[in-house]
Amino acid sequence: MPNAQRAISGILNVDKPYGITSMDVVRRVKRGTGIRKVGHGGTLDPVATGVIPICLGRATRMMEYLISGTKEYRAVVELGVSTDTYDALGTVTARAEPAGLTDGEIDRRLEPFRGVTQQVPPMYSALKQKGKRLYDLARAGIHVEREPRSVETYRVDLVDWSPPLATIEVGCGRGFYMRSLAHDLGQAIGCGGHLKQLIRLRSGPFHLSGTTSLEALEKTFEEDTWTDLVYAPDLAVQRLPSVILNRRTEEIIGHGRSIPPGVGLPPPPNAEPCRAYTVDGRFIGLLAFDDENRLWRAQRLFST
Repeated sequence: MPNAQRAISGILNVDKPYGITSMDVVRRVKRGTGIRKVGHGGTLDPVATGVIPICLGRATRMMEYLISGTKEYRAVVELGVSTDTYDALGTVTARAEPAGLTDGEIDRRLEPFRGVTQQVPPMYSALKQKGKRLYDLARAGIHVEREPRSVETYRVDLVDWSPPLATIEVGCGRGFYMRSLAHDLGQAIGCGGHLKQLIRLRSGPFHLSGTTSLEALEKTFEEDTWTDLVYAPDLAVQRLPSVILNRRTEEIIGHGRSIPPGVGLPPPPNAEPCRAYTVDGRFIGLLAFDDENRLWRAQRLFST
């Protein structure tokens, strides 16, 4: 692999196939590109498919903004069957017939899941309890109580009801478990339920319509055309406001110093960080305003 390609920094928008982990995708991209520093912008369970942004090189500095950004999913929930993992890979723990259930009743039961709510993570998850992964404890037969966490949805829509399968589309923030939604909905209705199928439709600015399948991506590795699929790293933070630095402020930031107000960069209109660019359009990184000391600091530099 030429050094120029190994030095590439950017983001691939991959459609994760069913049955493999997010880290499996990372490993295959590492192998195909020859780039050692590769990471993903948000875990997808093996049973899930869809958008997984893969960050290359210095673009891995943008991963946290993708992980903490909003996401959209389409889930198929099978009502009437509960499993220990809350998804189709688990052991069935209960069955009940969802007879007479209407789409109107399901939509009414979805109402408590809209907005800011408290959600208990599934036992089979990567969260840690006293230093141990919950899924490791679960596999050892150890059940622990999990504290509910505050999560947010801005859209929870029932798009189809074909008994016993309910198709639901969800737009949510960080830390929302679709498996918990499937389980909790089944509990609320009284018949149980689990996540049968899941597709991530969007992660931040990356949409399913713009993905490349892993199979097609690996073909471009062989043909050495994969760089045509790489998105600019600042796309991950395009929702943030932007500023253009003059030569003086660019030099100040480049030397690791803070920028006081009045040196070509006024205070921001809100508390969010800003994307910083040079006068010729090169992305430098993210700047944050220190309101207490009234100056700008580098939050995440991309160009160094």
